Amino acid sequence: MADQTLETDYLVVGAGAAGMAFADALLTHSDASLTIVDRHHAPGGHWIDAYPYVRLHQPSTFYGVSSVPLGHDVLDTAGTNAGYYELAGADEIRAYFARVMHERFLSSGRVRYFPCSEYLGDGHIASRLVQGSWKAHVRRKVIDTTYVEGTVPATSVPPFDVADGVLCVPAGDIAHITQRPERFVVIGAGKTALDTCVWLLEQNVPASSIRWIKPREAWWMNRRFQQPLAQLPESYRGMALQLEAMAQGASIEDVFARLEAEGFFLRVDPGVAPSMFRGAVISEAELELLRKIEDVVRLGHVRSIERDEIVLDEGSVPTSAATVHIHCASRGLARRPLRPIFEAGRVTVQPFLWGYVCYQFAMLGVIEALMDSDEDKNRLCPPVAYWDTSGDFLCAFLATLAHERARMGHPAVASWAKETRLNPFGGIGLHRDAPDVIDTRERIKRHAAAAVGNLARLLATNAVQT
Repeated sequence: MADQTLETDYLVVGAGAAGMAFADALLTHSDASLTIVDRHHAPGGHWIDAYPYVRLHQPSTFYGVSSVPLGHDVLDTAGTNAGYYELAGADEIRAYFARVMHERFLSSGRVRYFPCSEYLGDGHIASRLVQGSWKAHVRRKVIDTTYVEGTVPATSVPPFDVADGVLCVPAGDIAHITQRPERFVVIGAGKTALDTCVWLLEQNVPASSIRWIKPREAWWMNRRFQQPLAQLPESYRGMALQLEAMAQGASIEDVFARLEAEGFFLRVDPGVAPSMFRGAVISEAELELLRKIEDVVRLGHVRSIERDEIVLDEGSVPTSAATVHIHCASRGLARRPLRPIFEAGRVTVQPFLWGYVCYQFAMLGVIEALMDSDEDKNRLCPPVAYWDTSGDFLCAFLATLAHERARMGHPAVASWAKETRLNPFGGIGLHRDAPDVIDTRERIKRHAAAAVGNLARLLATNAVQT
């Protein structure tokens, strides 16, 4: 059957958080028509496959699309997030993106949406359910949100062999097991593994029944410094703490040590030097729970799970048929070669600053809508690789400092950044006369230039040493 043809200004590949935030900005700041193609049956990207107990790292107010609020800006009163602003869970986020699609996008009359479909390149769209296919004539650009797309345990096989008869499940399936195991083995060192451990402990699983296999130790960001609204001054103070540490640190390790001393960075085991930094956020209450788990295995990555032992890079540990092994060891976000974000006929969505993903990907949409020259757009937004180590974080932070002045020098972009709810510091002006905010502002001014210079030096030294 011949392709059906359609006309569109932009073709957005992916209806996850990045694609939705970008598309929302285009709808707001231009009169463009959009076609959105996604392989999932509903908008939301990885949230469609997420484990049931996952919640956002950061407060709900910083997530989603700029034009439609998420959550109610209330403080949690119970659990490990008590005293901080609400964190939307998977069900709420899926419902939110569905509402945005139907009430904001489709009702505009400017958006076509193709779920359960694949983009095959060169304007070709193919349904995964029927024989239908389409050829899009894209007048402006294809927006590719899949270039640095990550993987999650629910949709990826374990990166190790599993013998017949071994019970090994992805993180999401642990909520649905029907036979009570004697022990739980959590495999992975990232946020999925951390969430799984916390959830098990919250379900009254004894810490002595949990074994945590951690290939690496990670740095975590303290949620206390990631808050909006009434608690925003404390988050603003966190910016001053970072700049002071970056201005004064004698090494990358020293920068992190200074920030750990201030409570900005956290680690589960103070006796183990972290080698991983993915930017995930946790609370001190979660940290307290995690420290109850004493059976921690640090023998590298799992190679295989046999019926009676788990084989790792540097040894093995026993296991049994009465143990459930929880696979939390997916690759995460991809770290592919960087390419210009803005090109003729194409936008390749990649991170370009350290910060909240929806804020920066919405900003890309604003810049695409309001600026004409791809060269000028790229000057404001040179891409950075997703962070995996301490040095990666400092590289991204330096890039943010280096280009923020140029971005805020564009009046329309600066105005949007000041007003959007997605900007974690957008509301600081409401607190401008508070004494602690005045003090923080002076500290930031005092250390910002020195932080840029010292970070460049530390990163250059680290590059030579590695």
